[in-house]
Formats: sequence, structure tokens, C-alpha cells
Amino acid sequence: MTALTLSTAAAPGLRADAIVIGVAKGTKGPVVAPGAEAVDKAYDGKLAGVLEALGASGAEGELTKLPAPAGFKAPIVVAVGLGAGPDAKSENEGDEAYGAEALRKAAGVAARALAGSKKAAFALPVDGPGAVGAIGEGVLLGAYSFDVYKDNAKDAKAKNGKAPLAEAALLGGKPRDAAHKGAVARAVAVCEELNRARDLINTPPNDLTPEAFAAVAQAAAKEHGIKVQVLDDKALVKGGYGGILGVGGGSAATPRLVKLTYTHPKAEKHLAFVGKGITYDSGGISLKPAGHNETMKCDMSGAAAVFASVVAAARLGLEANVTGWLALAENMPSGSAVRPGDVLRMYSGKTVEVLNTDAEGRLVLADALWAASQEKPDAIVDVATLTGAMMLALGSRTFGVMANDDAFRSAVHEAAEEVGEPAWPMPLPEHLRKGMESQVADLANMGERMGGGLVAGLFLREFVAEGITWAHLDIAGPAFNEAGPFGYTPKGGTGSAVRTLVRLAELTASGDLG
Repeated sequence: MTALTLSTAAAPGLRADAIVIGVAKGTKGPVVAPGAEAVDKAYDGKLAGVLEALGASGAEGELTKLPAPAGFKAPIVVAVGLGAGPDAKSENEGDEAYGAEALRKAAGVAARALAGSKKAAFALPVDGPGAVGAIGEGVLLGAYSFDVYKDNAKDAKAKNGKAPLAEAALLGGKPRDAAHKGAVARAVAVCEELNRARDLINTPPNDLTPEAFAAVAQAAAKEHGIKVQVLDDKALVKGGYGGILGVGGGSAATPRLVKLTYTHPKAEKHLAFVGKGITYDSGGISLKPAGHNETMKCDMSGAAAVFASVVAAARLGLEANVTGWLALAENMPSGSAVRPGDVLRMYSGKTVEVLNTDAEGRLVLADALWAASQEKPDAIVDVATLTGAMMLALGSRTFGVMANDDAFRSAVHEAAEEVGEPAWPMPLPEHLRKGMESQVADLANMGERMGGGLVAGLFLREFVAEGITWAHLDIAGPAFNEAGPFGYTPKGGTGSAVRTLVRLAELTASGDLG
């Protein structure tokens, strides 16, 4: 992964392959952002005009390369758009023109464009440790690549034949300042684990079976002092985990339930995360139509997010107890697969009539949610690529947040927005519960077609023990990016929800969550 360093060096004398500066979009044209004063001075204060002549406007995601001024040791200047600048803001919005997310996105765009470079200096606006952390996150996430299966990759981290940016020097950062160093350390811990989640999501399903995923979790747990328990198919049968067994019954790759437990001796609160881990989803007997199978390796993105967040919490040493539950199975059609019309007895003891085997995520989550509930945590948050309906409602970049407590739903939504993960609060309308009534079981795994994402949330709520605060994140849209890269988001697995979960763990540790 790209190395991050803090530097007080002046841009002209720094040996690097490029100097990255920020450009804002002003009402009268591009505006050179703070941090690039030395570069602008070298252009006789006319850098904004030069950039405008080259077609730059300062719009978010825009990138312009130009030769560095005489006397600079770096050969090029890379100007990256920050979006609306100070003179495009109203007086009521104050001076916060360059928010954390704008810095993340700009740094990510630049880092991706500088693949193949050994070192780049980032002279973006830095007004404190928050900005340092945001720029660091943008660099580390934007430089990500996954080419381990490509013959033209010279190493496991090559990007289109070019290795990712090797080092990023954050100018304006203070190497001896504890807060600045802490911001970099946090960025490294969170982004390394988020990128590991991306690796898992991008790994082909023939290599990432439930057993293989469990092995990755065991290795990481050993490395970071996390207690791990893995229930294989025999243990699941003995424990009565009918949901996970039912979904995984059609595959030769047997299911697993993985429990990761991070504890801190000073912790006063316990937060549980539950992740859907369908390592491949064919739809089962209710087979998906052609054109809907190709990206179904991503159906374990929720479990990947939970895994990454627990490890990140351990690496950060948060004063909170954080437990992660990974419900892992492969949903395949075969003679042993669950059929529409079958009734499963779940771990909670409730029975579920399976009307559609492609509504399998809620079945594995139900068992894991009930298992998590037995430990009586202060709150449970589940994460899942659960419904296409949520994508229809919120698009491909926003996840939905449902909860059994309005205040907790708001807290989760605010945490997501704070870290730059677009989310939107969604309701759990009681009238939709009636549609899941079954003549032969306690409930069915399907309900009304309209509002299907909300129906899924209501189903999951049935398996959260009474009195426990719970939220459900449906990340079906943003978990896997099938379009081109943008900001610090690559094509393929994104690691959606990891930063939200880590932030929730931090808020739990500080006593500020709910």
C-alpha cells in the first residue's frame, strides 16, 4: 500500500515525481486552493489563469497536468478539482470551503492518476489533523488496485501494468505533531482494512468459498489479537442454524458462521456487527436471469465490511467491545438445495416458509442476528447487499438505513455522512409486515413486491431480541461499482460501510453513540 509521510518541506525543493495541488471552482473561474502558494508564486501568481487556459474549472474530479515551473525538482504539477470554492459560497456557510470529503475525493483522483510514480507531494489545503486524515484516506483508497489474476501484473499490486503510487508526502502536515501523526495512523489502519475488504469482494468465488473466507478471518484475528470462533456445517447442524444451512445446502462448498470478538479492558459498551456473506449467489432454485449473475461474487460485501471494521477497531485500540458475525454460505441450485415451499426452522426457533430462494440473505442474517442478540450487546448493526429494491430507491451510490429506534437510525445516518459514505434513513412501515404471513410457518421470506427493501428490513427485525437497539444497512447499491472509477472509489468492490462501522465503534468507545 502507498506509504504516507508528513512533510514541512517547501514544494519547489522537494524531490518527487509530481506536486499535487487543489483547484476550486469559483464564480469567476478556477481558484488556486491554499497549500499551493509556493507553486502559484512560481507562476508569478498567474497559475489560475494558466489552468483556465488549459480548460480547467476546478470542478470536482477534474484533473489537469502541466509542466512544473523552472527550479522545481518535480517535473509536473497535477491540479485536481475540489468543487465549489470560497467565492462560490454564501456568507452563511462560513470559511469551510474545503470539507473532508472534497479533500478525500481530490486526493483519490490524483493518487489513481499517478499510478507508476514513486513519490508525489500533496500540497492540498491542510488546516488541522482532520484534513491530514482525509487526504491520507483519499490517497490510500484512490491508489487501490486489484490485478492479482492478471498475467501482465509484475506484482500483486500492479495497476494496468503500473504499480500504485509508492509514497505520498502530505505537505503542511506536521511530523512531530501527535494529532497529525495520529490522523495518519488512523487513515492507514482503516484504509488497509477497507482495501482488504475490497480484495475479498473482488476475489473470484471459486477461490473465496465460505471456508476460505473463514480462514482469512482466522489469520487476521491471530495477527491482531482478536478471538475467533468458526462454526462449520457440522457445528451449524448441532446448533440448529436452519437459515444458514438451508441457504448453503445446495453447494459443495459448505457454510460457515464466523464470530470475531475484540475486547478492551476499559470498555463499557458492546457493539455487534452482523454481515451477509453469500460468497456467490446464483439465486438457488429461483435462479437469477441471464445478465444478473456475473457480479454475484460481491454478495458477501456485508461480511467483508464487518470483518474489516472489527480488525480496524482492534488496530486502533478502541475502548469498546466489538463483535463481528460473518454469515457465510454459497447459494447454488442442486438436488440438496432449499426449494420454494420448504420450511426452515431458524436458530431462534421460528419457522420460515421459503417462497423465493433468491431472498437468501435475510435467511443467513436471521440466524446471525439471533446469535448476536444472545450476548445482549448495547446495539447491533447488520450490513448486507440485500435487495435490488434498495437500488431502485436510492441508486448505486447510497445505502439505506433502517432501525427499530429512530434516534439510533439518525445516529447511524449521521456517522455515515460524517465519514463520506452517502446514506439515507428509510422507514419500517408496520402495514408491510402482514404481507409476510404464512399459512404453514411463522412467517415467509417474501412479502409485498412494492417496498421490497423495507419488507426485508421488517423480516430481519423479527430476529433481533426484544430490547436490543438495532440498525440495518442495505448496501446493495454502493457495494460494487460496475461503472468507471470516481473520486477514491475504484471499479469493482468498494468496501462500502467499513468507514461507517468504524466510526460507530469510535463513537461507542467515546460514549457518544445514542
